[in-house]
Amino acid sequence: MFNKAPVSDFSKSLAGDIVKRYPPAIDAAPDKRPSVNRLTRIVEDACARVAIFQGEHRLGWYGKAKLGNSIRWELTELGYTKEFVSLVTEAVIVNLGKVPKP
Repeated sequence: MFNKAPVSDFSKSLAGDIVKRYPPAIDAAPDKRPSVNRLTRIVEDACARVAIFQGEHRLGWYGKAKLGNSIRWELTELGYTKEFVSLVTEAVIVNLGKVPKP
C-alpha cells in the first residue's frame, strides 16, 4: 500500500523552501518579480530536490501523480498565481519522468 505521508511532508517542505526564496506577495506583484534567471534557478532547485526524493522513495505512477498534485495544492494554498503554480507543477512532473530508476 502507498504511504501518502512522505509525499505530503515533502510537498510542504518544498513549498516552504520556495516561499523563502520567492514569496507569494512578490509573485502577485508583477512590478516586483525577480529576473527570469532567478525564477529558473528556483524552479531548477525544486526539481533537483524532487529528483532526490524520487530516487529515495522510488515513486510509481500513483506516487508521481500524488506528488505533482500535492505540490500544486500547496503552492495554490500559499497564494501563488496560477501561472507560477502551473510552471512549477509542470516542471516537476516532466522531471519526474526523466529520473532514471536506480
